[in-house]
Amino acid sequence: MKKYLGYFLAGTALYFGFAGIGFAETTVSAEVQYIFNTLLFLMSGFLVMWMAAGFAMLESGLVTSKSVSAICAKNIGLYSIAGVMFWLVGYNLAYGIPEGGYIGSFTPWSDASSIDTGYSDGSDWFFQMVFCATTVSIVSGTLAERIKIWPFFLFAAILTGFIYPIEMGWQWGGGWISAIGFSDFAGSTLVHAAGGAAALAGAIVLGPRAGRFGTKGEVRPLEPFAASSIPLATLGVFILWMGWFGFNGGSQLAAGTLEDVTSVATIYINTNLAAGGGVLTAAALSRLIGGKTDVVLMLNGAIAGLVAITAEPLTPSPLAAILIGAIGGAIMYFTTKLLFSFRIDDVVGAIPAHFFAGIWGTLAVPITNSDVTFGAQFTGVVAICAFVFVVSYIVWSVMKATIGIRISKEAEKSGTDRAEIGVIAYGIRD
Repeated sequence: MKKYLGYFLAGTALYFGFAGIGFAETTVSAEVQYIFNTLLFLMSGFLVMWMAAGFAMLESGLVTSKSVSAICAKNIGLYSIAGVMFWLVGYNLAYGIPEGGYIGSFTPWSDASSIDTGYSDGSDWFFQMVFCATTVSIVSGTLAERIKIWPFFLFAAILTGFIYPIEMGWQWGGGWISAIGFSDFAGSTLVHAAGGAAALAGAIVLGPRAGRFGTKGEVRPLEPFAASSIPLATLGVFILWMGWFGFNGGSQLAAGTLEDVTSVATIYINTNLAAGGGVLTAAALSRLIGGKTDVVLMLNGAIAGLVAITAEPLTPSPLAAILIGAIGGAIMYFTTKLLFSFRIDDVVGAIPAHFFAGIWGTLAVPITNSDVTFGAQFTGVVAICAFVFVVSYIVWSVMKATIGIRISKEAEKSGTDRAEIGVIAYGIRD
């Protein structure tokens, strides 16, 4: 009898032991959360860093063959400048803002990592820095084929060191638009519309490429302005698409709980669906209106869909994510035509895909997130876009009046590769 009682007690203990494992508290220690959160920042950060390659390939493919080396030089240069400037002054301008304030401190970043923060300070710096670099990457392609490289580098330093950190701090640093309830999850306006505003200001001050528009404002034939490599541009978009999972997924900012990692997975799904919605809409509109299924517009449709969902990739349903991306693609299509009517030459179509689609995505947040108001979104969008556009316009205008920002007509004819870089991208050798 004692033998069977022993078996019963042992079995009961074993049962409740395993049951206890199944229903145990799932929250991990603070140290483990610190590790997972830091890994999310670092892994997402290098995905966003890889977007620098995507921008370089997309722009290289969409400019003419005589400007490809210049694009490559601008992209590796701007990424390097962003890193130095964001360390030197940018990070603390953004995150040193007093609560509800406007500007932080003009001091270099320093590491004060603590387990109480929940992640390594260095991982946060890296993650935020690659967002900063993305903002200035948007400017590069718009102004291609007629801008001098060193004035562009100077503007990149000003944008990444001062303009972008100030406006991003208004939201992510706990500044004044955060205090009024503005919400931009991963930067539809803070990053993309801001970069588009800086590009728009530069395009207006710089003017169009020689011969891009006729005397009556009509767009000139494609041949003189033909894209150098559609496969390269397509590769660039796929790289950007992949990097966007880090861009949006990493903006969850935590991976130490079941809820956090589930949210990251949802963000991945919505990000992917929105991009697909943008592509299909651009394809359909180009076919129905233009008579051809324009691959360049499809590529920019993917970008527009990604930009649009970036302001709120977590709360939409899958169908809502597709619709948000689709409307972003439609906005990109029609604003591309709008820029033509104003004789604004955006070589790669960055302003429609980033500026206009970014504004749409930010204003659409209250549709799926009831905690956000349209008034707060509208105020934030106007404030950020106006600030970046006006300051950028002043900087571009001052540089134009002093050091000059545009290459000569002769240099433009021969190409920026010859005039500015001295390296021909597609030289044919025996």
